[in-house]
Amino acid sequence: MATVETAESAVSEEGGVRRRDFINIAAVSFAGAGAVATVFPLVNQMNPSADVLALASIEVDISAIEEGQSIKTSWRKQPIFIRNLTAPEIAEANAVSLDELRDPETLADRTTAGKENWLITLGVCTHLGCVPLGAAQGEVKGEYGGYFCPCHGSHYDTAARIRKGPAPTNLVVPEHEFLSDTVVKIG
Repeated sequence: MATVETAESAVSEEGGVRRRDFINIAAVSFAGAGAVATVFPLVNQMNPSADVLALASIEVDISAIEEGQSIKTSWRKQPIFIRNLTAPEIAEANAVSLDELRDPETLADRTTAGKENWLITLGVCTHLGCVPLGAAQGEVKGEYGGYFCPCHGSHYDTAARIRKGPAPTNLVVPEHEFLSDTVVKIG
């Protein structure tokens, strides 16, 4: 028995790995792998679904939208209004004093430089999330010629800025860029 103890002490003094150390390392490694296997699905389920990732950005052909017209499209399951402003609408929007606005922004702040006639906004009222009217031909555009939310009576001007009603802020301008004169990428 003395020879076994001296053999073990000789191994531990030389820095070798005892069987107990190996079992401890193996058990901790196995537990770590089990923890990763358990936590990964919980974290992974918080990632966006495939349909949302597919709509992370969209490209819209705007060549068919004539001056004064607008279209509705969908991005991330929300409506988008793309409006080709006329020269009088641009002049009217630029003539408004920022002091008159609840959420002061100029038309230039809401459009892309060099493409001031193209106004791109989320079609969601900032009050309670209804979809305003005014994008389609024949719809009520409100007192300021822009958009009108029928749910609670918010009126937006031609630059989609809140002018009257309970909505606290202007319609949101999503991140976008013009890929060409006829294609805009949203998102």
